[in-house]
Amino acid sequence: MRQFFKIVFATLLALILFSVIGIFLVIGIISSAASSEKPSVGSKAVLVLNLSKPFKEQQIDNPIAELLDDAQDELPSLYETILLIDHAKQDSAVKGIYIQCADNANGFASSEELRKSILDFKKSGKFVIAHGEVISQKGYYIGSAADQIYCNPQGGLEWAGYSSTLFFLKGMLDKLEIQPQIFYAGKFKSATEPLRETKMTDANKLQTGVWLGELYTQFLRATATARKKDTTELRNLAVTGAIQTAYDAKKHGLVDGLKYDDEIKLILLKKLKQGERESINFVSLGDYKASVDYKKTSGSRIAIVFASGDIVSGDGDNEQVGSDNFKNVLRKVRLDKDIKAVVFRVNSPGGSALASEVIWREIALLKKEKPVVVSMGDVAASGGYYIACNADSVFANEGTITGSIGVFSIVPNMQSFFKNKLGITFDGVKTAPFADMGGIDKPLSDQEKRFMQASVDSIYYTFKTRVSDGRLLSMDYVDSLAQGRVWTGTYAKSNGLVDHIGGIQNAIDCAARMAKINNKEYKIREYPEKKSFLEQLMNGYKKSISEKLIANQIGVEEAVLLKELKQIKTMQGVPQAKMPFLVTVH
Repeated sequence: MRQFFKIVFATLLALILFSVIGIFLVIGIISSAASSEKPSVGSKAVLVLNLSKPFKEQQIDNPIAELLDDAQDELPSLYETILLIDHAKQDSAVKGIYIQCADNANGFASSEELRKSILDFKKSGKFVIAHGEVISQKGYYIGSAADQIYCNPQGGLEWAGYSSTLFFLKGMLDKLEIQPQIFYAGKFKSATEPLRETKMTDANKLQTGVWLGELYTQFLRATATARKKDTTELRNLAVTGAIQTAYDAKKHGLVDGLKYDDEIKLILLKKLKQGERESINFVSLGDYKASVDYKKTSGSRIAIVFASGDIVSGDGDNEQVGSDNFKNVLRKVRLDKDIKAVVFRVNSPGGSALASEVIWREIALLKKEKPVVVSMGDVAASGGYYIACNADSVFANEGTITGSIGVFSIVPNMQSFFKNKLGITFDGVKTAPFADMGGIDKPLSDQEKRFMQASVDSIYYTFKTRVSDGRLLSMDYVDSLAQGRVWTGTYAKSNGLVDHIGGIQNAIDCAARMAKINNKEYKIREYPEKKSFLEQLMNGYKKSISEKLIANQIGVEEAVLLKELKQIKTMQGVPQAKMPFLVTVH
């Protein structure tokens, strides 16, 4: 009993201390925010574009981020970054942009939008310099848009082509005596391959080869234009392994020079017409955002609804598209008479088929009231395409991954695992033959398997119907594009799955035209709306702490793998319209 009271007392004391610390923390942050003044850009500013961390679709304020030194949470969103670069083009205080392009954590479509914004910025006549020690291919894709690109003399440039790797779990499941019991519709629907195969099927290799080849071709074309070279020559450099050192990259004209960091600063000082011992006014995107007024604040409203992450039933979290949450958001936008048009920004590999249908329904109701234009991000595939296909107009980037029109369902049978590996057995009673259908403690009967496959086939038919109706295409033609096949934005434009190639600003301009709004007379309202300060504080604290602890213990890449493995559990018995998980491109 004494030990019990010790534990209770210790727990109570910990809760009191945590609450007191939390109160002082909130007061401190509020005081800091209230007392902070708007920073000044200063003169002769150089805007820094650091590509090592991803720009999220929608910035989610995290008051705890600064205390945890998590700069990623302080970055502007992708759209905000594009607006900031456009603003800097006309800002006399900004003289140029410095791109740190050693690595690029952004997806292909996001990188495409960033690259286009850099090319547009250059029209102002201001300089753009890029540098990296060892420059990755994705980093080079954006960096090559600069006036000059340099790498460290002892660093180099990655130039080996693209590769995509899947991991397969079937061998492990066999050893553990776990039977996945998979049901799917679409011969290219490869999301379940890691659970039922030990290597890629021929169909998956075919589709992966096509979309990966198209992404690589886009990379070569962009490089050829920037460096005034032929794509055949550039491809041959990869095939022959000609670029192994920084000097190879310089020899073949892929970089303008080999420079250390101090030498890059001398180049920047010369551009700024400053002395060699003067300091450079580097301005981060976060600081620049806090310093300037770059958003329109008057005129008719256009709403941007950001749907980023896996599609799930319920509310979801900040990194998911929860059907309940988005159903309410879209309804609110629909009923708001001040909102004249909607841009639905989709960056999702899909998820729950039912949740996708719920969101599709709200889009169908919304487009009856006002124009709806979809802007696809890095991925708008499977369920992500499901919720996008019914818009009035659909924009994708060339590097967007889309399509994947197919459905699957998984019901694991773990009877042998429990019995033979753990010594656990199950028994029970039921009032009807199928009362315990879908349990993991036994295999499905033949009749239950037919039920499962019929459900998947029915949802697949509904999915194709949504596409056929939304895109005004025949069912036979949709079926030829479906089967779970993945397409790039370029192919999707040619086969009718999307209407236009363009980024989020192109979609906004289209929405303004459809609503008959002058391009200079609208303001943007972002949804989902930001949560309260306390919700941001608590959510940011829990997320930052848990993610950091996991990543520190097992590594960043392993933490991503763990996250993907956890998703398998959420798929159990729930029909999924989802892309293959953990597809990586190097």
